[in-house]
Amino acid sequence: MADQSFLNWPFFEDKHRALHAELESWASANLPVDHSDVDQACKDLVAALGKAGFLQHSGAKQGEKLDVRSLCLIRETLARHDGLADFAFAMQGLGTGALSLFGTPDQQAWLDKTRAGEALSAFALSEPKSGSDVANIELSAEDKGNHYVLNGEKTWISNGGIANVYTVFARTGEAPRAKGLSAFVVPADSEGLEIAERLDVIAPHPLARLKFNNVHVPKTNMIGEAGAGFKIAMSVLDVFRSTVGAAALGFARRALDETLARAKSRELFGAPLAELQMVQGHIADMALDVDAAALLIYRAAWTKDMGAARVTREAAMAKLYATDKAQEVIDKAVQIHGGDGVRKGSIVESLYREIRALRIYEGASDVQKIVIARQTLS
Repeated sequence: MADQSFLNWPFFEDKHRALHAELESWASANLPVDHSDVDQACKDLVAALGKAGFLQHSGAKQGEKLDVRSLCLIRETLARHDGLADFAFAMQGLGTGALSLFGTPDQQAWLDKTRAGEALSAFALSEPKSGSDVANIELSAEDKGNHYVLNGEKTWISNGGIANVYTVFARTGEAPRAKGLSAFVVPADSEGLEIAERLDVIAPHPLARLKFNNVHVPKTNMIGEAGAGFKIAMSVLDVFRSTVGAAALGFARRALDETLARAKSRELFGAPLAELQMVQGHIADMALDVDAAALLIYRAAWTKDMGAARVTREAAMAKLYATDKAQEVIDKAVQIHGGDGVRKGSIVESLYREIRALRIYEGASDVQKIVIARQTLS
């Protein structure tokens, strides 16, 4: 089992330690799952996480509060056991994040379903010409009186094709670029919403390109105010960006655990790998990067939980450092495992594929450097 001494850090309360113990027990008994049918695996994972009560942490209705430390602990623990389980949990939170933070009571009725594991959610932000540059969104939402009509495309949408509800960001045109975007709740069965393409990636997850062909959305489905879409998207990412770092931390912890076991059991030149100074140097670097990443992640989560309106700088630092360093930790794990490290189906090989996307989605590493620089210069 991975090192748990970090749970004694002052960032955590007894409720977090209890949550970790409960989830660790559940994950050890239920994960990993069969990934041969990724769509079905995600549906089953959401149902199981909902039944076990862990999805209650993924959203918050009016009068409740998202606990970012709990979100991070859950993602870290699930990622350490099964990357697809982390994905399934994460999308229930990210997909309904705008509803948790800005939704009306009627809109938040979706949270009853997503937190129970009875519906899957998705966050439809990226477009063919709008990834890191959110203000460049082109999908249009034309005001038709009592409803809007949506036309355009979204792509790289996690849970695309299996989600029951999408949070969609579209251009309503109140002003140029960022000030002219709005957010909507769009049920997956809306007429004119088409799954145009399923997208395959190196670590299989359900992803899709969506087409909106004259999709009618009632005005009551707008989240927040017209023109507030960019603010809503950034507020959601401000909460969930730290959790991406937490997932990377879970991958890195698993890689370190696998490396320690390998170094102690594998012999080279008549002695365990662990006795070689070069291997010890790699292990020291890995342990250092894991702890430093954890400190940045839980600092950001604690700061948000303590009432900070925004943690843009802290979350960007946590996501950037944790994802980049997890890539390095896992690469060292592959190297120390030798040929077994690149054997398809081995744990470190799967970690190698899982980690790469985390340095891209919810703000690529280079974009996080821009965010940190601007925040530091301001």
